[in-house]
Amino acid sequence: MSRLTASELCREDYEVLRTNALPQEYKQLSEQQLDRRIAEARAQLGDRVIILGHHYQRDEIIKFADYRGDSLKLAQQAAKHRDVPFIVFCGVHFMAEAADILTGDNQTVILPNLEAGCSLADMAEIGQVETCWEELGRAGVTEGLVPVTYINSAADLKAFVGQHGGIVCTSSNAPKIATWAFEQGQRLLFFPDQHLGRITAIDLGIPLEEILLWDPTEPYGGHTPEALQKAKVFLWKGHCSVHTRFKIEQIQKARREYPALQVVVHPECTLDVVQAADAYGSTEFIIQKIRESVPGSQWAVGTEINLVNRMADEMPDKIISCLDPIVCPCSTMYRIHPAYLCWALENLAQGKVVNPIKVPPEIAHGARIALERMLKVT
Repeated sequence: MSRLTASELCREDYEVLRTNALPQEYKQLSEQQLDRRIAEARAQLGDRVIILGHHYQRDEIIKFADYRGDSLKLAQQAAKHRDVPFIVFCGVHFMAEAADILTGDNQTVILPNLEAGCSLADMAEIGQVETCWEELGRAGVTEGLVPVTYINSAADLKAFVGQHGGIVCTSSNAPKIATWAFEQGQRLLFFPDQHLGRITAIDLGIPLEEILLWDPTEPYGGHTPEALQKAKVFLWKGHCSVHTRFKIEQIQKARREYPALQVVVHPECTLDVVQAADAYGSTEFIIQKIRESVPGSQWAVGTEINLVNRMADEMPDKIISCLDPIVCPCSTMYRIHPAYLCWALENLAQGKVVNPIKVPPEIAHGARIALERMLKVT
């Protein structure tokens, strides 16, 4: 079982450093120089800043994180640290937005590289969701319909669900959130990731024939009003480009080559992959599952390569590899290059803020309702 090397993971660095307003000086610094300057700026800032690092970040970033975790864990940390003036979020844009919404007006959230977005989050836009809601209303199914947005979504979508009695979920808490939603109503509109929504609905006992895929480019999502009235769950036609690379053929091949192998995947994978795996869950679940396994156990993991490689390094008593040995890093998460972190921290140490994330108050209000509902349910 193979893994990507550090040099292979760094092939994208040139393109990463071309984007955004990063001064030329930082692009020319060596890895050692960046490492030293980040540490110095971090020490100078002291307790005025915390650094949050998502599990999918490269090791050169994670080692500076005060807290690392999945979207839920980092959102909880952002909400918890109300006394810290600055939060540097080494993740992607929607995560920094959530942190800004959950923190106080006296706090500033910084995203080192504003180009660090999420292709999944971009698959649903507020105008499309509003049109969807209107068409579902004309079909007569919005009575008792609860909207749920995956945390991988823009702040205005979180505001939409907050204003319509809905809630935010993560891959860690999706079953609890869906259970809560069905306690509030009879139907569920889940966006933007269809795969997490589908496996969550199936886990709750919803039959596939009552789960419809909503295509925002088609009238009524590609269905008749009559078909919509028979459904209990509407799934947005969105997906994660990293997790949909994993295929059932990879699982079959891995099991043939390593009979004792166990497979654990993220629920953003397709349904056939999830059902063929031995276990599935969020990144926090995956880490815990493997950590608790017996020494010498063999694991093929269906999630982002930086996390897989890190687990292999941190758990040398296990044999851990990526289910797809040539899978790419999350290209948007990977845009948090150490040069950007260095730039952000050094400016902050000099009293200047670069790349602050500020959600407009009219959007933040509704989004905060949805996020706080999630934290309360969780």
